[in-house]
Amino acid sequence: MTVDVARYLAGCEDVAGRSANRLASGLKGSTILAIARQVKELQDEGINVRNFTIGDFDPKQFPVPEALSEGIVDALRKRQTQYPPAIGVPELRKAVRDLYADRLGLAYPEGSVQIGSGARPPIYSAFQAIVEPGDAVLYPVPSWNINHYTYLSGARGIPVVTSPETGFMPTAEQLLPHLGEARLVVINSPLNPSGTVIAPDQLEAICRAIVAENDRRRAAAERPLFLLYDQVYWQLVFGDSEHVTPVRLVPEMAPYTIFVDAISKCWAATGLRVGWAVVPPWIRDRMQALVGHMGAWAARPEQIATARLLADPELLGDYTEVFHGGISARLERLQDGLTGLKAEGHPIEVLPAQGALYLSAKVDCIGRRHGDQVLENEEAVRSWLLTEAHIAVVPFSAFGYPANSGWMRWSVGSVSLADVDAAVGRLRAALNQLTD
Repeated sequence: MTVDVARYLAGCEDVAGRSANRLASGLKGSTILAIARQVKELQDEGINVRNFTIGDFDPKQFPVPEALSEGIVDALRKRQTQYPPAIGVPELRKAVRDLYADRLGLAYPEGSVQIGSGARPPIYSAFQAIVEPGDAVLYPVPSWNINHYTYLSGARGIPVVTSPETGFMPTAEQLLPHLGEARLVVINSPLNPSGTVIAPDQLEAICRAIVAENDRRRAAAERPLFLLYDQVYWQLVFGDSEHVTPVRLVPEMAPYTIFVDAISKCWAATGLRVGWAVVPPWIRDRMQALVGHMGAWAARPEQIATARLLADPELLGDYTEVFHGGISARLERLQDGLTGLKAEGHPIEVLPAQGALYLSAKVDCIGRRHGDQVLENEEAVRSWLLTEAHIAVVPFSAFGYPANSGWMRWSVGSVSLADVDAAVGRLRAALNQLTD
């Protein structure tokens, strides 16, 4: 006998209403996923959309390192399929510590690394280990998902609006007035969505202020202030830009800094879900229990393969050079194309690409007309770009930035150089159809 479940679900919509959970009901859906659905609908109609929306990589454009794939397969053949330790396999934790010592000049002790299934579980467990309901979380906008983690923690968010003049990165002047009431500061560099890096002098000033605030709190027997430093894109920095870290700039930040990192962006391995936090050991102990109860560890074969590559960078061969070169070339081509449109008199502004896989570009068309349609707001401009130019981008308002700024994230992880050229041509044609 097969039960017709749909029959018993019909007419029971009231169950959903009566069983609503406040926490789950209050979560907001992803604007990026909503845009992705629109893109999919157009693609299903046979329209070739140049998709700059997703912070991911098309494996046809950017495959993972062959040595990583082979390492995973080898681990599976050796039947490495049981649960990994909740903190991560020992060889990967050591490889992460060695990576930070060799590449970042940070020699962390044993017990400082927590492995997770990507960067999200370490971020979530860090929030849960540090932030109490009602605490204040200080973060700049635009930013990726920090508002959601703040909400899930029952905390009070203090978003600080940044500006294009500073590459949408926070300044010490903006953050310092709020440090006294904050429990956690969150900074991401290179930044998703802007593709920019924080200036060393600004990060140093922020860190010195956090140390001073914690000296005050220690004397007053108050709970300390922490910095969550999301550097998942740190291996994708281009040109003369420099990636800096809080603890290297101000070593006294070591007790108060939570690094979050992953292989997802540096090796185009978003779907393999290997990430980590590097933290003071006493914080790691709290995070371990949280990750363990969630079962949010990375799979053992992926951990073993990642450890192998981190411990022996020569296995990557020419991969890093080719991968970084491909991202940089696309960003440069897009930047040059959009800058060219500006030189032609079109309402475009572009920030130079510094890191990650994103370019910040402003399409300043609010108030202009396309036929009888007035582009009244940012959403109208985004929709016009999608339906008329078949270009998909994400407005900064999806990352907590004030609406109608005109600034948008252009992600190059899933486009070719030919796609970039085609998108610039389409944008030029669409802009030429607008009237004042």
